[in-house]
Amino acid sequence: MISRKRIIYSKEFCGEIQLTDFEIKTDEISEELDENEILCEALYLGIDAGLRSQAQFYPTGITMISGQIAKVIASKNTDFPKGSIVYGKFGWQSHTKVQPNAANKTFCYILPDFGEHSLSLGLGCLGITGNAAYFGLELCELKSGDTIVVSGAAGGVGNHVGQIAKIKGCRVVGLAGSAEKCEWLIKEVGFDAAIDYKSQSFKALLREATPDGVNCYFDNVGGEISNKVIQRMVQLGRIAVCGSLSVSNIKVGDEIPKMAELNRNFTFHQLKMEGFAVWRWSDRWMEGIGQNLSWLNEGKLKSFETVLEGLEKAPEALIDLMKGKYRGRVVVKV
Repeated sequence: MISRKRIIYSKEFCGEIQLTDFEIKTDEISEELDENEILCEALYLGIDAGLRSQAQFYPTGITMISGQIAKVIASKNTDFPKGSIVYGKFGWQSHTKVQPNAANKTFCYILPDFGEHSLSLGLGCLGITGNAAYFGLELCELKSGDTIVVSGAAGGVGNHVGQIAKIKGCRVVGLAGSAEKCEWLIKEVGFDAAIDYKSQSFKALLREATPDGVNCYFDNVGGEISNKVIQRMVQLGRIAVCGSLSVSNIKVGDEIPKMAELNRNFTFHQLKMEGFAVWRWSDRWMEGIGQNLSWLNEGKLKSFETVLEGLEKAPEALIDLMKGKYRGRVVVKV
């Protein structure tokens, strides 16, 4: 038997996430495996804002959801031999038994060779985060010389989107929640401009940063911020919607921020807007990882991540992430 530690989603999120919404449990699981089953030991857990909204579709009492990088420590599956390093949607737990090819369709794959790069990047720029940026940008139909605005720009997906857009020859304007993050986006990440969306002069600063208007908008936030960006868009502008952070902590019964004048802007400027879930491109998954890895090795792309130590840090990491504490991708080393 193996002792397993799990973090349970014990109380439905209402407003801001609290530590009391989670419970740490320890139990034992058998090392005996069924045919095609594998036993994995966690190495890194992914922490991202999307977990807040995804949790509402799950019952309380389950192991908290998330992606994970893990090592296969026992196997009866020839496609996943012992010693393999895998990505799996295993949640916040130290050990997992799963049949990757079974009817549960758990998204699980062996990581390609990252060379000297950390395996944690399999949760970030060389995994779901990088692929959300890589494939999501296809909806923006970027052309060299375009101006693209990225909201939530200091986050894992946001900073990656900006970097790819620079590779493609675009002017990149990031929106973030502090002057410090904005300075980081310009000096460290390479954005052309960055604006604190909390500024009283936000609308004027946006106009100054986008003198020729906005061709593309990669939206991680929604709400009134997006309304102001959409007002700056040019004819035939394109919008890719990746997230809605502006409503992540809305309590039941509270009024949800709305994007005013939506129809008028879309009609007059003939805009195109499309939301996406990154799993749409599951059949091209390794293409995205491969391209991001090539850019990383060529020095065209930088990886930014915050790594916290210990499984028990996961709830605190999610709470702080939702408060805007971190920059880049956030992972927990188990």
